Amino acid sequence: MNSRSSSISFPAPRLQQRPSFTARLSAATIEQGDAPAAPGAAEHQIDEEIEEIKRYEDFTTIDWVQDAAKEQLRRKVRRKENAGFFERGGHVGWRYRLWESYEAAQGWIVVTLIGAAIGVNAAFLNIITEWLSDVKLGYCKTAFYLNESFCCWGEDNGCDDWHRWSSLPPINYVLYIMFATIFALTSASLVRSFAPYAAGSGISEIKCIIAGFVMKGFLGFWTLVIKSVALPLAIASGLSVGKEGPSVHYAVCTGNVISRLFEKYKRNASKTREILSACAAAGVAVAFGSPIGGVLFSLEEMSSYFPLKTMWRSYFCALVATAVLAAMNPFRTGQLVMFQVHYDRSWHFFEVVFYIIIGIFGGLYGAFVIKWNLRAQAFRKKYLTKYAILEATLLATGTAIVCYPNMFLRIDMTESMEILFLECEGSEDYQGLCDRENRWKMVISLTLATILRVFLVIISYGCKVPAGIFVPSMAIGASFGRTVGILVQALHEAYPNSIFFSACQPDVPCITPGTYAFLGAGAALSGIMHITVSVVVIMFELTGALTYILPTMIVVGVTKAVSELFGKGGIADRMIWFNGFPFLDNKEDHTFGVPVSQVMTSDVVALPTTGLSMKNLEQLLREDKYQGFPIVEDRTSKILVGYIGRTELRYAIDRVKRDRSISPTALCYFTPSATINPSAPTTPATPATTFDGMASSSVDFSRFIDPTPVTAHPRLPLETVMELFRKIGPRVILIEYHGKLSGLVTIKDCLKYQFKVEASENPRDDRHIIESQERLWGVLKKSAIWVSDKVHHVSRGRIRISGSHEDLVSSPPRGVGPTSYMMDGTEDVDDGVELEDR
Repeated sequence: MNSRSSSISFPAPRLQQRPSFTARLSAATIEQGDAPAAPGAAEHQIDEEIEEIKRYEDFTTIDWVQDAAKEQLRRKVRRKENAGFFERGGHVGWRYRLWESYEAAQGWIVVTLIGAAIGVNAAFLNIITEWLSDVKLGYCKTAFYLNESFCCWGEDNGCDDWHRWSSLPPINYVLYIMFATIFALTSASLVRSFAPYAAGSGISEIKCIIAGFVMKGFLGFWTLVIKSVALPLAIASGLSVGKEGPSVHYAVCTGNVISRLFEKYKRNASKTREILSACAAAGVAVAFGSPIGGVLFSLEEMSSYFPLKTMWRSYFCALVATAVLAAMNPFRTGQLVMFQVHYDRSWHFFEVVFYIIIGIFGGLYGAFVIKWNLRAQAFRKKYLTKYAILEATLLATGTAIVCYPNMFLRIDMTESMEILFLECEGSEDYQGLCDRENRWKMVISLTLATILRVFLVIISYGCKVPAGIFVPSMAIGASFGRTVGILVQALHEAYPNSIFFSACQPDVPCITPGTYAFLGAGAALSGIMHITVSVVVIMFELTGALTYILPTMIVVGVTKAVSELFGKGGIADRMIWFNGFPFLDNKEDHTFGVPVSQVMTSDVVALPTTGLSMKNLEQLLREDKYQGFPIVEDRTSKILVGYIGRTELRYAIDRVKRDRSISPTALCYFTPSATINPSAPTTPATPATTFDGMASSSVDFSRFIDPTPVTAHPRLPLETVMELFRKIGPRVILIEYHGKLSGLVTIKDCLKYQFKVEASENPRDDRHIIESQERLWGVLKKSAIWVSDKVHHVSRGRIRISGSHEDLVSSPPRGVGPTSYMMDGTEDVDDGVELEDR
């Protein structure tokens, strides 16, 4: 190999004879295997302290290989300590058996508590959201805290107890806009002031967190509180956003907060990953009233690692959360979600033609919204970062102005889906939706609602309030599907004797427009998220109708086929790419045809086993460029000995300084004694857990080295290396050739090469996009300055919109276009959250 490896080396003492492979293997076995001298309490405490430091390292990745090894050691130490305490007379006592039973059941106890908390939170959010959505239109005279459905319980179309704010429609219109503006302003202000991570859906980030990406505070207590408070306000403001995506976020936050109370999950990343996957399933379960669909969603979309044990935990967590939600019965109808519906009619095979049309719409809708929403996100990130609150407020105001005149946009999206899903026979008729005289009026109204909602979703999803895209997409699909259903019904009535409709029975309604709305909602959800099986199960659990499983599968299958024509990955996957998170998607199969040597970093900063001084190490750590360092025997041989992480090295230096005074010229050693002197007896010695007994002229850091890092051959295909990252999850893979270090490769290196290949295969010229963004920003600046001047003039100088001229005229400081980049920790994040330089 021609790859070079630059090592930091200094004049070293006489090198010992290089140990044999057997000696190195024995040393590794003594340290990692069942050695007679198990790690003591002091050494176990060192591991725990290092894990505590790593827990608070932001925007780094978890090394799942090291995490698994440390969990095995931790379990061994705990078992020996507890066994020694509880055993009596050589027999295991009842207290030890009780402790073992508690350890085994702790996971189920945690999952039960989390599921119950998620169910309670979901019930309260449903109740608050419905009341806030209805209070924009009126109030209940008997009890102000009741929404319209509870105030008019048992009535079909309103009642005398529900009172509009005014008898004059223009005043109601103005009040509707005012309430929407206040709700959005409050929600955005809470997010901006207390928990910036509460904005958005959170699904993209949670996927990366479950895969091992550390985002400090994203699943914290304040994020949970602000997400739960601001979410009903954002939904009630009328913005074209949903609560089903954020429900996954607050469910995972709940799981993270509760699991941290238990020692078993406090420092164990792999155990926490199981809990987070289960919480994601529970979040979808309470959002759609679909526990099995939630488990499948977590499997299909959220988790890159989903063993059988995690599936059972997810199932149980979703079951508990759904049961608690059903027990609380927030709608007092027995329904878990407002738009649950039951169909008692079958379908006909001639309708498959129209089902295919709905499926094609779902695929086209997903591709169109993903493309233009990413452009809107790029514009928002480049120009509107400083105006997050103002943007959300103006969006809510504009949405209220546009939506109030339309009967399907005025009401809450879940309520509109409930109306569109219903059959015309045996249910209430919402403003003449089922009347033949109003048929074409309804077609026009539904078509306008579909078009306007698509536009509003594109510009609203991503603003700095808790915002999901599940329900807005389903509402769009429902309005389009109901339109198709009405047109098919009209076609059947116009040509009842046509051979095309020969399967229809004479005395039974042939076409049920509500089923088309239901299928359209499933198609749009599948199109925007690129999920299939979980959508079919969710829609089945919403209806409880086995009859419509096959039509749902047909629609979702067509949607998936159309979506694949425009690129792989739904909007959550594309947002991961857009934000530059280091995430290897297992949905895409690449054939690069190159060895890993073409992708690896050859210019590696490696540490020799001997010869470095304390001053040299501290100088290296001050540069803050590297997450870890390979250990080689010397600069000439480059024989790989092990790997030491930056956190471990920093901790070791701080600890030796704390234990005793150390000279800056003290020599540092990175090789275990058995490796330095292979002729020494192989009886295991207890590793040094304190530096008190060492001479001030030398320090042994061998205790902190990983002697068995994951390595690969330079000629190993890049695809295989990417599979190694996906399957076993190391932070870094060292490339060695005949035992000599050639380089190293990380997930970021793989993704950079992947983006480079994709850019060369599909070259794009984004100059026209940038120019159009500049023109749009210019129009917005002029409009804002004009409004500011008018307000200043009308108020005679008493009111002035602060910063209107200076801030708008100046160019935005953060320009991030829609190009591929990898987050390396030096970028800025929205809302002033700074990434540490990692």
